[in-house]
Amino acid sequence: MTPLSPTDQLFLWLEKRQQPMHVGGLQLFSFPEGAPDDYVARLAGQLREQSVVTPPFNQHLDYRLGQPVWVEDKHLDLEHHFRFEALPTPGRIRELLSFVSAEHSHLMDRERPLWEVHLIEGLKDRQFALYTKVHHSLVDGISAMRMATRMLSPDPDQRDLPPIWALPPRVSGGGEDGGGSLVRSIRHLLGESGRQLGTVPTVARELLKTVNEARKDPAYRSIFHAPRSMLNQKITGSRRFAAQSWSLSRIKAVCHAYGTTVNDVVTAMCASALRTYLMNQDALPDKPLIAMVPVSLRKDDSTGGNHVGVILANLHTDENDPEKRLIRIHEGMQAAKDRYAHMSPEEILNYTALTLAPAAFHLLTGMAPAWQTFNVVISNVPGPDGTRYWNGAKLEGLYPVSIAMDRLALNMTLTSYNNQVEFGLIGCRRTLPSLQRMLDYLDDSLTELEAAAGL
Repeated sequence: MTPLSPTDQLFLWLEKRQQPMHVGGLQLFSFPEGAPDDYVARLAGQLREQSVVTPPFNQHLDYRLGQPVWVEDKHLDLEHHFRFEALPTPGRIRELLSFVSAEHSHLMDRERPLWEVHLIEGLKDRQFALYTKVHHSLVDGISAMRMATRMLSPDPDQRDLPPIWALPPRVSGGGEDGGGSLVRSIRHLLGESGRQLGTVPTVARELLKTVNEARKDPAYRSIFHAPRSMLNQKITGSRRFAAQSWSLSRIKAVCHAYGTTVNDVVTAMCASALRTYLMNQDALPDKPLIAMVPVSLRKDDSTGGNHVGVILANLHTDENDPEKRLIRIHEGMQAAKDRYAHMSPEEILNYTALTLAPAAFHLLTGMAPAWQTFNVVISNVPGPDGTRYWNGAKLEGLYPVSIAMDRLALNMTLTSYNNQVEFGLIGCRRTLPSLQRMLDYLDDSLTELEAAAGL
């Protein structure tokens, strides 16, 4: 029996019919070399035999003295959690994304372990897919990505790799995953860290500096008063998922041309796509949109510890020129990184928590709409380097499926894999009509930047 942390309880409390609180991932595979036409059906049979379920997938929610706890499920029904599905003809990516959109809209049964894996056949070109969803109270996005990576291998000849629910337990290497989470920042603000008091002088100084800059510079002022937009309405339970890959080499060429980072360019792509989308809906605010962007602050190749900060990035959607927009986004990102460069990880977390506190209050309660600190989340979750295989099946794409919330109707999450950047957009189907068109606008944005750079 394991008590849920206050953070994990918060994800349960936030969940409503129109606001499912699970994260997911879509993996697209090619058949192994020489596999028969009924390969996926045979694979489904093999997976049904993987009946030994390991933590955290063997845990279900229970209550002790009114408090939620995880307990081992002694009667876990694998047939409920693992499902073999077939797409309708003609089995295009469009049908696959429609399937994920529908499944990601559904709440999971809290009487059972809070996860599902869907094996999907019927795709063209001898391909199949896995769609996995797990409640955010059970794992966070980075943990889910790490587990999805652990079930893969760089060796196309390796076999007997288990599915995600049967992975052998892994001893934690210490250090906290991620750090860019809004809820994690709130948790720090509420006093989880024992080193809070020592950060007060630096945090106070940097907050005062930011406030003074906000008084003088409209670009800073907008960070604390993000404009109201159609992105920040109440939502329904229906979801639209859109996903696509872009070459990392193309994005890096733009980076080199302008002296920016990959994160700057993908943020600028998102900014341009949002600008075009909202203009076509006749809903572009006069003031620039603000994004919450988790960024890595690590200066070496180490993996332990917490080196992620949250930047409230001005997307400059009021700027017509895509080249100028990229440069201004880069300058804003760099200024935030420079501010963090003089702060310890603990000070960064507490500074982030204080700057996000108004947004958290608004998102959690719906009160104080003037405290719309940001309009959209643009998050980059690191993926595996190099080509990966699952029992000989080549991983062709890996797309994150995140969470939309009331007053935060769009989440733009991306990951890197095998010289690709994989975008996964999740939004409320009714609040944001024709969301899939944003994929075209993302592509147009990258093409515009390439043209402006003479590439």
